[in-house]
Order: sequence, then structure tokens, then C-alpha cells
Amino acid sequence: MAEIRAEIKCINKGDRFNPYQRITHIWWVNPSWTRWKLAQKDAIDGIKSEKYSFFVNVWWDIVDVIVSTSSSWNEYIKTVNDWDEPNNLLSLMECVN
Repeated sequence: MAEIRAEIKCINKGDRFNPYQRITHIWWVNPSWTRWKLAQKDAIDGIKSEKYSFFVNVWWDIVDVIVSTSSSWNEYIKTVNDWDEPNNLLSLMECVN
């Protein structure tokens, strides 16, 4: 079981034209209401090592975030029910620093 389970509230995007490399960072709020920012690579490593478990809230439905691999072998994060579009993570609002 993951040490930290958190809801991703917003994201930062980089290359908006590459569907597997668009997310650069994810943000969540911990139980003490502190905002946390994590690079996608660190989120992938944390999910794979079971340090983190993330989810998004889509219309009152909790949807888990997983690591997936593109056809060019790039790892990225997405929600379990995404078949590519609509992407629950990419549809989250852009975070501001």
C-alpha cells in the first residue's frame, strides 16, 4: 500500500502537442492543507515504487492514476479509464505557482 494517497488538483503542461509528454508537474493538497508540486518523472517513480498513489475526482467518481507507456516507450501518467481522450488529467486546470 502506498505511503501517500492524494488527489491531483491541477497540473502544469509543457509540450501541448505531444499526448504523452504534456504533463510536466502535478499538484495536490496534503491533509494539513499544504500544496505539493511533483515533477511527472518523480510521480512515475513514486507510483512504481508504491510511495505514492494518486487519483482525480471526476464528477464525484474517484479515478486512479497509473503509469502507462506510449508506442515510443515513453512512460507517462494517466487515469485508469482513459483510452486517450478525454484525458482526465489533461483536462485539469493549469496550476499557478
